[in-house]
Amino acid sequence: MRRLANTPARSETAAPLPGRTVLRSGPLSLTWHRRSAAVCVLLLIALLAAVTAALCLGDTYITFADTIATLTGTTGYDRTVEVLRLPRTVLAVAAGAALGIAGALIQSVARNPLASPDIIGVTAGAGLAATFALTAGLAYALLAPAALAGGLAAAALVLLTASRGSLSAPRFVLAGVAVAVLLKSGTQILLLSADAIDAQRAQIWLIGTLAGRGWTETAFLGAFLLLALPALVWAQRALDTTDLDDPTAIGIGVRVTGRRIGLAVLGIVLASAAVSQVGAVEFVALAAPQVARRLARTSRPPLLASALTGAVLLVLADWLGRTAFGDYQMPAGVLTAALGGVYLIYLLLTKGTRNEKKTAGLRRRLGLRARAGRMRDV
Repeated sequence: MRRLANTPARSETAAPLPGRTVLRSGPLSLTWHRRSAAVCVLLLIALLAAVTAALCLGDTYITFADTIATLTGTTGYDRTVEVLRLPRTVLAVAAGAALGIAGALIQSVARNPLASPDIIGVTAGAGLAATFALTAGLAYALLAPAALAGGLAAAALVLLTASRGSLSAPRFVLAGVAVAVLLKSGTQILLLSADAIDAQRAQIWLIGTLAGRGWTETAFLGAFLLLALPALVWAQRALDTTDLDDPTAIGIGVRVTGRRIGLAVLGIVLASAAVSQVGAVEFVALAAPQVARRLARTSRPPLLASALTGAVLLVLADWLGRTAFGDYQMPAGVLTAALGGVYLIYLLLTKGTRNEKKTAGLRRRLGLRARAGRMRDV
């Protein structure tokens, strides 16, 4: 078909979007957001600072030089650093990253900043299974597998309920909330009917803590993240179409339902794996993606920045819980829940302020246009 004379020829190399840089090598190309990259660098520096504080500060103060020397095997702080502090700190990094990515994926699929594994039933399913394992006298080695299976089963129930017809974002969130409420009621029934000691152990797990965790949990979660890396590379590209409405996405050849299910399943599996190792640590998956999105000023939560933000939040929560309350160790889940509550209040206040500013600006513009119209009439 002949091109119209007034239609400009299509450029061979499209210009990158504002704020983005395109790297090309032959047929391959990589587009990255410059502000997101800068935010990731800053978050990485913050994570290194948090890890350093977690390793050096505590009941026993260890200088940074002595900590490095201990890690290389030349000082006498082996038990304090390598046994008590390092495993749970590395686990906090892995679990926080997994929860941050899971929250970013689920919020992007649901198009809702309040959607997270805590809200859509994954944490509730893992909690119900873990409570059953702890109150039924099962071996402690079965606790993590039971929690993982419970989280995945709850997610499967949510997806089965929400995907009847099509997996729309509102149905996904509503099904998750309904399943979460149902599973939490089952957990309460188990706690009320269990022995006092078993119920207390289950309550501690439900709060979420890294105390007593070691290299076994860290190795499991680290290997899980490495195996999920190819799927995360696919998810980074697949997320580019989540901002489009369904007719537009279908018009460019995107399988909307299949892609949403794939992204949701990946986020659910990561959240289930993290929760099975550190307990029901709440609000990290909710807050981390939105903090990262606001720092990067993107339309959806960026995956890498969300992972680094989640890691920073959980490392700081575990370190503060271990050092800020004297002889008592506060579970990390308590501090992350408090952080989540403050964050939700902040969202409500700032969103109302932004809406009021937008409304005032719109009224001013409408008033100016109305005045201009009256002057033209005169």
